[in-house]
Amino acid sequence: MSTEENNQQPPFEDQRLSFDEAVRYVVQRKAAAFAVHPVFEEGDEESPSGARVFVLAADGQGGYTLRYLAGRFFSGAYAADDLIAAEDIPDRVRELRFLPTRFEDEWFSDQIQVLIGKLMSSSGAPAPHMPDYQNAPQKQAAAEVVFPMAFIDAAKKPH
Repeated sequence: MSTEENNQQPPFEDQRLSFDEAVRYVVQRKAAAFAVHPVFEEGDEESPSGARVFVLAADGQGGYTLRYLAGRFFSGAYAADDLIAAEDIPDRVRELRFLPTRFEDEWFSDQIQVLIGKLMSSSGAPAPHMPDYQNAPQKQAAAEVVFPMAFIDAAKKPH
C-alpha cells in the first residue's frame, strides 16, 4: 500500500545534527546551525508562550560561538541575547539537536517567532505547519480613527 493509499504523510526525514556534528558543520563550512526550545507558561503545557533559540556560528578564526536568544512570542524585546564562547556552552545545550542554516545579523532584531521562521526557511528543511509571521497581514486602525485623549487622562484623575 502506498503512502497516498494509506492517506498518511511520509515520515519526516530528521536533518538535525547532534551538537558535535553541528560544530563540525559550522567550523568546516563557516556556516551556522540552530536549535529551538519552546517555553511554556506554568500550568499551560498546551501551547508555548515563547522560545529559546540557540545559534551556533563560525567565529571566523577556526572556532565557533553560540548566540542564545530567549523571548516571548509577539514581543519586540528579548529576555536574553547573549554571545557565549565555545568553552562556556552548558551541557544541556550540548544535548540539543541542530539544523544547518544561515542567518543575517539583522534577523536578531526581529520578534522571536519571525527569527525562528527565517532560520527554519534558510535551513531548507520542510516546515509545512510553520506559520509565516513575517508576511502575515498587518492589522491597523483606519486613518480616521482617533484615540480619545480623555481616555488616557482618565487613569490619572482621582475618582
